[in-house]
Amino acid sequence: MTQSPVRFAILGFGHHAVRRLLPAFAVSERATLSGMWRRDQAAAVKNCAEHKIPNCFPSREALCSSPEVDVVLITSPDAMHRDDTLLALSHGKAVLCEKPLAMNTAEAEEMTKAAQTAGLLFGVAQNFRFNRSLDWLREQIAAGRIGKPQLAHAQYAYPAAQAPRKWITDPTLACGGPIADVGVHCIDALRFVLGENVTSVSTVAQKDDASGKVEAIASLQLEITGGIYANVTASARAPYRTLVEVTGSDGVLIAENGLTVDRPVQIVLHKGGALVETVTVDNGDGYTRMLDSFASAFWGMGNFPASGGDGVHNMRALDTAYASWRSGRREAV
Repeated sequence: MTQSPVRFAILGFGHHAVRRLLPAFAVSERATLSGMWRRDQAAAVKNCAEHKIPNCFPSREALCSSPEVDVVLITSPDAMHRDDTLLALSHGKAVLCEKPLAMNTAEAEEMTKAAQTAGLLFGVAQNFRFNRSLDWLREQIAAGRIGKPQLAHAQYAYPAAQAPRKWITDPTLACGGPIADVGVHCIDALRFVLGENVTSVSTVAQKDDASGKVEAIASLQLEITGGIYANVTASARAPYRTLVEVTGSDGVLIAENGLTVDRPVQIVLHKGGALVETVTVDNGDGYTRMLDSFASAFWGMGNFPASGGDGVHNMRALDTAYASWRSGRREAV
């Protein structure tokens, strides 16, 4: 029996939806966009007409209660994730929520518990888990191609001055600066490819005039289960760059631009100082793969790998990173 596409509605429609989500829905085989809501209703009407979105909902409540919606895709500012998620769950809707999952671990745990109590699917839009680059790294590490992992590094840098999300420096709306905004992607990527969890964090970070009360540049030193030491570096003041690399007892994997979705990614395997293998992958379908995976889980066909419960681990790491920055000491997760 052929399943009907799962109907998603975007709560908090904005630049990210236009740039990433609309193209992903356009080629999805299992998910379709049935509606949206944004605070600026005049802009919402214009967006719906321009992008041929069937339902332009007048309120959050109207979207979450609509019989035309199966899944609420939350892309609102961080501080709204908890209330938006609880509202959607109260109306019996599955939820796929943007990262960072919440403003802190306590909120993330409350959201996850509410989904479990309601028996509803709840996931985090950690889209890079659906990148073919991370899939390949994870497979090579699991196969023992570099021996036992010992060291790892993930970096995400971007020029925030050119970003359209002006709320990202407002601590009443944002969980933090680049640690929470993109460092969470780095933490999640390392957890995913290594199959391990963070146990402690030591953070150094700096603010500047443009960042206000949140950080602008940061470096996190992580202890990870399995005896692995890792660094996560994040900057909102540098040209765009992403990197994922893992050093093991027998070799090194390096993915320059490893989290990039806009162009092909080259991954290299070194052993004994020699280049052993080079592969090139394309992550361009990562968002579509994420939507299709969530739709499949909604149908009861397989598990969504970035569950809300798994997202709590990332929130604990973020809380610990910020606690370390405040205390000046290494902090346990």
